[in-house]
Amino acid sequence: MRDRLAALYTAALADVLDELGLRTQTLPPEIRPLRPGMRLAGPAFTIEGHPAETRDWDAAIRRTLAALGSVPAGHVAVYACHQDASAHFGELSAAALQTRGVAGCVLDGGCRDARFIADAGFPVFTRFVTPEDSTWRWQLEATQVPIAIGRVRVEPGDWVVGDEDGVVVVPAAVVDEVLAAAERKAGTENEVRAAVRAGVPPLAAYERHGTF
Repeated sequence: MRDRLAALYTAALADVLDELGLRTQTLPPEIRPLRPGMRLAGPAFTIEGHPAETRDWDAAIRRTLAALGSVPAGHVAVYACHQDASAHFGELSAAALQTRGVAGCVLDGGCRDARFIADAGFPVFTRFVTPEDSTWRWQLEATQVPIAIGRVRVEPGDWVVGDEDGVVVVPAAVVDEVLAAAERKAGTENEVRAAVRAGVPPLAAYERHGTF
């Protein structure tokens, strides 16, 4: 499942979700890959926290590290941080997840150590980059709970797919249907691409293939 989803492009998935009436499944466009070309796909392991003044740094970091250690291999760590400052993820966190076979990380929050993470090849999609640590300023509250990122509700186990265009969330209940339809769509779009490159007018290509 993960390999098939990773082979698709997010636009095909988003189009199929639109056709099914699921039209709020794309994360905010501010959430971008640390480096062009990064891709990820996997079921969501959700993490949620909020701004908080931390008095016990040791207790706060232990809570965060315990959550990191519970992300299963093949999954994507998805953070709803509810904070527009501080880095909630960094190089050592990325190394810990990458070593255990985690598929990537999506942050509705901040990241630091961007060059080190990108050079290691671990896929991270983040809203912003900053050197400021979050441990004194943010508190992790829960894992594996429903979270909201922009207009999108993310349930644990929903499928998360990211590429250069952004991040799409496919509800687990419809992933088989969406995957099959997106694979068909991608195949048809290859035919449309060949047609328009051969000089077929756009409307004629659409009428012939039913998509554009």
